[in-house]
Amino acid sequence: MEQASHDVLILGTGLAGLRAAVEICIRSRGQADVALVSKVQVMRSHSVCAEGGTGAVMRPEEGDSFELHAWDTVKGSDFLADQDVVDRFVEKSPDEIRLLEHWGVPWSRREDGRIMQRPFGGHSFPRACMAADKTGFFEMQGLYDNLQRYSNVKCYQECFATSLILNGGRFAGLALYDAPSGEFVVLRGRALLIASGGLGNLYGFTTYSQTVTGDGQAIAFRAGLPLEDLEFLQFHPTGLVPSGILMTEGCRGEGGYLRNNKGERFMERYAPKMMELAPRDIVSRAEMTELLEGRGFPGPDGLDYIHLDLTHLGAERINKRLPLIREVCMKFLGIDPITQPIPIRPVAHYSMGGIEADIDGRTRIENIWAAGEVACHSLHGANRLGCNSTAECLVWGGITGAEIAKYLANGAGFSEVPAALARDEESRLFHDLLQQSGEESPARIRRELRTLMDRHAGIYRNGASMREGLERIAELKRRFRKIGIQDRSRVYNSNLMQALETENMLDLAEALLTSAVAREESRGAHARTDFPKRDDEKFLGHTMAYYTGGKPRLEYKPVTITKWKPVERKY
Repeated sequence: MEQASHDVLILGTGLAGLRAAVEICIRSRGQADVALVSKVQVMRSHSVCAEGGTGAVMRPEEGDSFELHAWDTVKGSDFLADQDVVDRFVEKSPDEIRLLEHWGVPWSRREDGRIMQRPFGGHSFPRACMAADKTGFFEMQGLYDNLQRYSNVKCYQECFATSLILNGGRFAGLALYDAPSGEFVVLRGRALLIASGGLGNLYGFTTYSQTVTGDGQAIAFRAGLPLEDLEFLQFHPTGLVPSGILMTEGCRGEGGYLRNNKGERFMERYAPKMMELAPRDIVSRAEMTELLEGRGFPGPDGLDYIHLDLTHLGAERINKRLPLIREVCMKFLGIDPITQPIPIRPVAHYSMGGIEADIDGRTRIENIWAAGEVACHSLHGANRLGCNSTAECLVWGGITGAEIAKYLANGAGFSEVPAALARDEESRLFHDLLQQSGEESPARIRRELRTLMDRHAGIYRNGASMREGLERIAELKRRFRKIGIQDRSRVYNSNLMQALETENMLDLAEALLTSAVAREESRGAHARTDFPKRDDEKFLGHTMAYYTGGKPRLEYKPVTITKWKPVERKY
């Protein structure tokens, strides 16, 4: 077992993690000892896949305002967002755009030289700041390049975090499987930021990279931190069939149409005012209704689809504004969106829920913060608006970085890592798990889990189906105890990492479905056919799921309402 100590550990190197690291370096004048921990190489974090834009109020003189952005976000959340959090978010987002410009992000420009903004779903003003359709990649590059100015940052790349080690209710250390060396490593830290991203690979048809398996949520859950609003899983309306690759909302922001097999722009029936630019939950349900009622096209493996039509936009607009979309369509399907429609269907895309964190990103453990998609600050409520996610990562990366720098400056010390806990975790990995020789395959269990989540926790849900899904998850967890790992070596053991990921996914799937069964209403992305109405009297509250070792325990906490009481959502 190897040990090392750093002032702050940042688990995850996407937008939120890198933004926090830069903020800590700035505020500590490069004196804080920062460790970045990633299970991939730093610039391969999933944030590079963000395409369409980052939301911010940049044009108040043209009609946008903080209040309008806040209203769009609260209404889009189906009134489950905490409104004080939303206010802070919209006020800080423009500063992040200007910072990234200063740090070298090549924003697309209007003819007058100002940053270009495109329309996005659920927004009543074009406020998605864009770098063509590669926004996340350029934001990541700008942050990473800026971080190179500092010598106080160490990167632990291709290291899999397996558990949080606590002592006396405080964070003490992070247990890691270091894949390049095959060693078990414990990193001590005075503070921890969890910024490890989403959990979208719970689903089979998903926009996520295969590495996005909710590891941060799972280890925090097992350490005693509650998971908030996990039942709210967003389906993006435009996933490429059959791969699930994201066709950015920017396609519709640039004027793309959705058409069924009759050639109709069917959104007229569902959101006549905003059409294709209605919020994602509404568009995804509309598409699924069209498919269920037979107005789609037959697709491979049961993945029927509808068309995303960009052909009327013309080659110049597509090549300038959507070059990645064209490249992906040509490489993966052999079709050119300049002349041919794109086959798409709703796809698992984003978790509105995550580790409970307050308006400053603090969790219930004194020296642990959370930021980005892994966290739930109650910003998105039951449904996230497009282009608010990259903005959230930047805003709370900056906020948590500032809070952690302040915490370190106040003289917070290290907690001792209990030796017995560290030895137990090493034994669990390399004896209990790695040496198992059962007949069950982790890969097969993972495939079955993703299939059942597609079936039992999809766009339309009902109690009987979700309870069946929970029974099947319980069976998969029993089978997981009998797995065998074929590769017994320790260096770059992908079999071991995939087993750890599958274990995490099983716990999160159970928490998601348990939370969903208990919420007997339809709100935002949680649409139940047996409870089709929103119920503000019983369920205007945040679900809190706690780890018990068995079925998760649920509690609820109230939504913070400062300005706007719930009304019917109409688009």
